[in-house]
Amino acid sequence: MTRTAPALLLSCFALAAGCGGENTSSNVTSPGEEPKGKTKLLESGANLLQDKAPLGQLNAYLDGFHFYNGNMQGQMEAHHYCGHVNEDLIQCVIFDGNDEDAKIMGIEYIVTSKLFSSLPPEEKHLWHSHVHEVRSGALVAPGIPEVAERELMTKIAGTYGKTWHTWHTDREQPLPMGSPLLMMGFTADGQANPRMIADRDRRLNVSGAEERQRRADIPYASVDPDADAWRKGIVMQLRMERVSEGTPR
Repeated sequence: MTRTAPALLLSCFALAAGCGGENTSSNVTSPGEEPKGKTKLLESGANLLQDKAPLGQLNAYLDGFHFYNGNMQGQMEAHHYCGHVNEDLIQCVIFDGNDEDAKIMGIEYIVTSKLFSSLPPEEKHLWHSHVHEVRSGALVAPGIPEVAERELMTKIAGTYGKTWHTWHTDREQPLPMGSPLLMMGFTADGQANPRMIADRDRRLNVSGAEERQRRADIPYASVDPDADAWRKGIVMQLRMERVSEGTPR
């Protein structure tokens, strides 16, 4: 992650993306021709010659679940590839799988409670808490040692996430169509589809139930009342409007 991250976490996260059970393929196959020889040659050349420093910072793999803000029935698995910007801010790219055909579904920004407390209430309404995701065992970091996973989850438990999905492959969209949608995280037992969780556990060779037991003594702070605003009936999604040219906004 960063130079300030513990050495154990740093070494484990670098390996995490390739560990922890079977790979998960993308939900969709997109239209279009297979890459031609010239395209593959260009990609190979770029891979050898171009620096990709920002991508190298995404060295932690987390697997969890989201639902559409305002529609809890719209649930899906989300594969997060994350890295620290600093000790209080993490940025993640979210895929619909962890195999080579995975599609980028969106992004998530994660902040500590210290940064979250500085946000205005209207902004806080866009963010979700991570306490239940950690406590329930729904959020996992496959392939890293238990001691490193516990340290990571202890930190994540006290954070908040702001997540936008830009490609809704869970709806079997072959192309990234429609508006970006704000996502939320589960806050209580019984909300997430148990079959969805069981399928994930089987594929990644993890056990959410066992993780719940191991994490029972993690210190869980109270959740800011302005987070998870959907619980109060506060729901926001983008919508398209037709505006006359020159109309002030």
